[in-house]
Amino acid sequence: MKKIQYPQPNEWAQILKRPVLDMETLRGTVNEVLMCVKAEGDKAVLKYEERFDKVKLESLAVTEAEMKEAEDKVPVQLKDAILLAQKNIHKFHSAQKFVGNKVETVSGVTCWQKAVAIEKVGLYIPGGTAPLFSTVLMLATPAQIAGCKEIVLCTPPNKEGKVNPAILYAAQVAGVSKIFKAGGVQAIGAMAYGTESIPKVDKIVGPGNAYVATAKKQVFGQVDIDMIAGPSEILIVADNSANPVYVASDVLGQAEHDKKAGVFVVCMDENFAKTVQNEIEKQLALLERRDIARVSVDNGY
Repeated sequence: MKKIQYPQPNEWAQILKRPVLDMETLRGTVNEVLMCVKAEGDKAVLKYEERFDKVKLESLAVTEAEMKEAEDKVPVQLKDAILLAQKNIHKFHSAQKFVGNKVETVSGVTCWQKAVAIEKVGLYIPGGTAPLFSTVLMLATPAQIAGCKEIVLCTPPNKEGKVNPAILYAAQVAGVSKIFKAGGVQAIGAMAYGTESIPKVDKIVGPGNAYVATAKKQVFGQVDIDMIAGPSEILIVADNSANPVYVASDVLGQAEHDKKAGVFVVCMDENFAKTVQNEIEKQLALLERRDIARVSVDNGY
C-alpha cells in the first residue's frame, strides 16, 4: 500500500479518485443482452452462457442430484461454518420482524402499519472470480424469515457446468426454492422478464460486476432492485488500540472482491502503520485470491 503522511487538502481528490468505466459501451452491450433474453428466453440465456461463461449447458435448473453431489463435496469444517453463520444471521434478522400497533385516530377510524413479504424474490450470487456463498446466507435468510413464497437464485456455473458446491449447500441451508445456472446480464434479464425455466420475480437483490449493476439499473421499474453497487470500498481508522490482525483481515476482505476495490487505512502512528502493512502482506501471502487482492492493495493507501 502507498504511504502518505499528513496528506494536504490539495491531495485528497487524487487519493480518493475512483476508477472510470466506459459506460456508453457498457450500456449498449447490456441492453443488447437484456432485449435478447426478453425476446428469446432460455435460448438466449443458454447462448450467452456459452459466450460469456464458456460453458455449453443442456438446461439451466440445478437438479436434486447436483444438490446431493455438492453437499457431499463441502468439507465438514466449512459446513459447520455455514450453519453457524446462518444461525447468527437468522437470529439477527428475526429481531427485525415488525408488528404495527393499531391506532384509532378518530372514532371508527383505525390505522396501522403492516409488513407484507415480497412474493417472489430473485437472488444474484457471483460465482466466477468470487463464489460468494456467504451472500447466499445474507440474502436468502431474511427472505425466508419475511415469508417470501418463492426464493429464486441465479449464479454462473464453471466451465464444466457445475455450480460452486458451497453456494449450493448454503442455498439449501437458507431455504432457497429454485437454483439456476445463469450469470451476468443474462441472469438479471431472466429474473426481470421471466423465461421458460426461470420465473419472473418481483425484486432482484445481490452484488455483481459493472455489467450486473448496469443491468439491474436498466430493468428497474419493470422489477424492483436493492441498489446500484459500485466496486468495494473500505476506510479503516485505526489508533494504537486497534488489533493489526483484524485491520489487515478487514482490508483484505474487501480487496479480494475486485481489482478496482478501494482500500484505505488511517493510522495515528507511523510505527503502527508499518505493523499493519506487515500484517497485510503476511495475510495476503496466504490468501487464495491473492492476485486480485494484490492489485487493490497496491493501489490503496
